[in-house]
Amino acid sequence: MRYSQDHKAQTHQRIIKEAAARFRRDGIGATGLQPLMKALGLTHGGFYSHFKSKDELVEKALQAAGEEVDTRCAEIFAQERPLEAFIDTYLSEWHQTSPDQGCPLLTMSAELGQRGQPSPTSDTVLNARLEQVEQTLDSEDAADQSIIIMSTLVGALLLSRSVENPELAQRILDVTRAHLKKQPA
Repeated sequence: MRYSQDHKAQTHQRIIKEAAARFRRDGIGATGLQPLMKALGLTHGGFYSHFKSKDELVEKALQAAGEEVDTRCAEIFAQERPLEAFIDTYLSEWHQTSPDQGCPLLTMSAELGQRGQPSPTSDTVLNARLEQVEQTLDSEDAADQSIIIMSTLVGALLLSRSVENPELAQRILDVTRAHLKKQPA
């Protein structure tokens, strides 16, 4: 049975969406193609009619995750106190416990950076956040401050996800949030 082009495009998008969630939740290296395709009710061999390689899927999935976060961040940065809202959201319990829906920078930084395989999507996602943060700051060194803020946010969230003790995880988020919010804007 032949499927329509529309069906193939929809399947392609389903693969990307599932991969984006799994890469953020489980990591790129730990996400196998066979379990990914099986979860979607597809065959492993069918993967190659959609993508040349896992690397191509990684890039497309991270782009999709970045676009998803762009939409969320546009809403956050439209609020009255955008930097505080962004810090609160980034260091929230939801973000800490929902890696499959959160910022892909953690996966990109921890895994792709460690393997020496930087992604152009990392630059795109990071630059979007840096620009948004920078626009909220009223200082001559706003560009540098935005780098410090994003580095602190990513690091704190990554640490909070990596510790076993839930009280320590929460303390990392709380202390970092309080510190960033008391900095002059």
